[in-house]
Amino acid sequence: MIGDLLPSWAVAEYARTDATDDATGVLFPEEEDCVARAVPKRRREFTTVRLCARAALRRLGHPPAPLLPGRRGAPCWPDGVIGSMTHCDGYRAAVVARAGDGLSLGIDAEPDGPLPDGVLDVVALPAEQDQLALLGARRPTVHWERLLFSAKESVFKTWYPLTGRELDFHEAQVTVDLESGTFSARLLVPGPVIGGRRLSSFTGRWAVDGGLVMTAIALPAATPD
Repeated sequence: MIGDLLPSWAVAEYARTDATDDATGVLFPEEEDCVARAVPKRRREFTTVRLCARAALRRLGHPPAPLLPGRRGAPCWPDGVIGSMTHCDGYRAAVVARAGDGLSLGIDAEPDGPLPDGVLDVVALPAEQDQLALLGARRPTVHWERLLFSAKESVFKTWYPLTGRELDFHEAQVTVDLESGTFSARLLVPGPVIGGRRLSSFTGRWAVDGGLVMTAIALPAATPD
């Protein structure tokens, strides 16, 4: 699944069904507080994606720890760890890596279906909408507008830990390569400065499988010039 889109230094775990209907005894008390008033669906997805994250952390040699949502809901990872989470109907996933191996990770999974009415205009730049039409003509079985949305979610999840700033949908332009299963995101605002070098774009991978559209970005610690 989504782990197939990631390099070997990133560890991913996923679940197609929720592990529990009751978070009691599964979540840390601090996590429990985050969903104390949540509806059951929200509790289940919150719990299961954290079980995925803890399983991935265990493979890195990290003991279980609370994974609390910070500002904008981004998870707060243990020291020395980078990561990302995603959840949608029928799928939960988390990916982690040692901070020495990567700068940032961003993953997203979405149901393989059309976007709700009105969302595409919020998400897509005019050039991206033109690209969607071309992609749809070449492979009409893929919901390309959903893939574009997913790619931009992965872009934001990669961007935010590096900057602590919001990134609007229209502040990155995504180009999808149909043949290679990759995409690039050109930042239309000044990117983060890493090691004295300003990043101007991210590159990721995408797949459509099992009723899902999935995208992933893994920014390595040493980026090419």
